[in-house]
Amino acid sequence: MRIVYCGSPDFALPPLEALISDADYQVVGVVSQPDRARGRGGKMLPTPVKAAAEAAGIPVITPRRINEPEAVAQIREWAPDVLVVVAFGQLLKQELLDLPPLGVVNVHASLLPKYRGAAPINRVVMEGESKTGVTTMFLDIGMDSGDMIIRDEIEIGPTDDAGVVHDKLAAAGAPLLIKTLQLIAKGEAPRTPQNHDEATFALMLKKEDELIDWSWPAEKLGCHIRGMSPFPGTYSFYQGKRIKLFAPVVVQAAGLPGEILAADDKGLLIACGEGALLFGEVQPEGKARMAAAAFCRGYAPKAGTVLG
Repeated sequence: MRIVYCGSPDFALPPLEALISDADYQVVGVVSQPDRARGRGGKMLPTPVKAAAEAAGIPVITPRRINEPEAVAQIREWAPDVLVVVAFGQLLKQELLDLPPLGVVNVHASLLPKYRGAAPINRVVMEGESKTGVTTMFLDIGMDSGDMIIRDEIEIGPTDDAGVVHDKLAAAGAPLLIKTLQLIAKGEAPRTPQNHDEATFALMLKKEDELIDWSWPAEKLGCHIRGMSPFPGTYSFYQGKRIKLFAPVVVQAAGLPGEILAADDKGLLIACGEGALLFGEVQPEGKARMAAAAFCRGYAPKAGTVLG
């Protein structure tokens, strides 16, 4: 089976690696996002998918828009049987959807029709869900609205942040894609229409999502903070400087919203609108992420201090 693979970030790596290592599939080309400046030095670096494809000797194109005539022409020249799209970040127009004879397959990081859109992993944690999963589907012209093929469910642990859930889903996506392609090759792939009335949308993260609102109940705020971790993270203000807070655990305690209730080897305990959160890790402005216990020893925050 000839495959053109479209993907960019780390999430898209395991499915690509699974295809490369399986003799039943020939990845004849890869489409990825353009190189971007990354890190403190602003060095131009390829996406993880592009780097992996080039290391495997697979030709790569990085158009600004996949629907550009030049990109479509190259994909047509590669003559794929299937187009596979994983965390690519762009919608395909009908011309591309109609190009491969066996269809365009997407690996989406949610249990569709819930959490369509740009940030399903973050939002499912932020909403306090106890489970999520990976769904394969045939892409259509809409936003994650195509017919479902198969899916795999995973549990979200009570302390899992978006990074942990990301890794669980990325690992689940690879075998699910292989199983999906096997079904397509046999002509046995189901097409289950989504119930659009049950659809929810995982909107892109916004800057205002990063600022902690201590008036929220601890349960809700803890989910929000874990859903924003490890990146971009959430912050408050301590002594006029930003401090990022990670690894929250709900504790039954009371105080003014944002008030430091305790700062010791157990971590940093901060009151919320209802209950409190015990943070296991923090990142002071301009510093590396560290254990909250180390922060408490080094910075000696005083109980009764209210964070901004």
